Amino acid sequence: MLDAIRKPLSHLGQLALLAVGAIISLFTAGMRLRATFLQIVAIGIGSQLVVIVTGAFTGAVFAAQAYYKFNELGLGSATGPVVSIAMCRELGPVLAALMVAGRMGAAMAAEIGTMRVTQQIDALRAFGVDPVDYLVVPRFLAILISMPILVAEAIWCGMWAAEYLTVQVFGVPAPWFEGQLLAHTRDSDVLSGLLKGTVFGLLIVLISCHRGLHASDGAVGVGRATTRAVVDSSLAILVVNFFLSLLFNRWLPTSAIDL
Repeated sequence: MLDAIRKPLSHLGQLALLAVGAIISLFTAGMRLRATFLQIVAIGIGSQLVVIVTGAFTGAVFAAQAYYKFNELGLGSATGPVVSIAMCRELGPVLAALMVAGRMGAAMAAEIGTMRVTQQIDALRAFGVDPVDYLVVPRFLAILISMPILVAEAIWCGMWAAEYLTVQVFGVPAPWFEGQLLAHTRDSDVLSGLLKGTVFGLLIVLISCHRGLHASDGAVGVGRATTRAVVDSSLAILVVNFFLSLLFNRWLPTSAIDL
C-alpha cells in the first residue's frame, strides 16, 4: 500500500525537479539556438500534417453528429457555435496534444533513452555538460513555441471542415453559419485552447524526457521507457484537462448559445 502511494509521489517529485532544473538552466546557461531550432522543426513542422488531419476530421464528424441531432429538434443553426466552442476549448487542444504525445513523446523518450543506456549522457557529464541544459531545455523551448501554433491549426481546420460539411452537404446558409459561429465564439474560448495546449506540451516534454533520462536495461529498457512516456503523457493530458476545464470555465467563461 505504501509503495503504491510512494511511487507516484516520487515520480511527481522527480518531474517537478526536472521542470525546476530546466527553468533554472534556461536563465543561467541561456538558449542553445541551433538545438532549439532543430527541435522546433521536428516538433512543430513535423507534426503539422497529423494535427491538421486530426483537427479537420474531428471537426467534420462532430459537426455531422451535432447537426443530425439538433436538426431533429429544429436547432440546426446551433451546429456552428457548438462545434466552435468544442474545438476551441476541448477537442482542438486535447487531440493535438495526444497526437504530439504519440509522435514526439515517443521520439524524445527513445532518443534520450538510447543515449542513457549507451552511456552518452555519462559522457556529457564527464565533459562538464549538464544533460538537462543540453537535452531538455531545447525541447522545452521548442514545444512552448510549437504547441500553441499546432493547437490553433487544429482548431481552424476543424472549424473549416465543419463549415464545409454543414454548408455544402447539409445546406445550411453560409452567412448564417458564419454569423452564428462568430457571434458565440469569444476570445476567451480561443485563449482557453491555446493555454491548454501550452500546458499539455510542457507535460509531454517533462514526462518523455524524464522517462528517457531514467531508462535502463538496454534496448528493452528503451522500449519500455518509450511506451511509458506515451501512456503517461496521454493520461496526464486527459487528467489535467479535466481540472483546467473547471478552472477556465470559472475564470474564462464561455458565451451562452441563443437557440
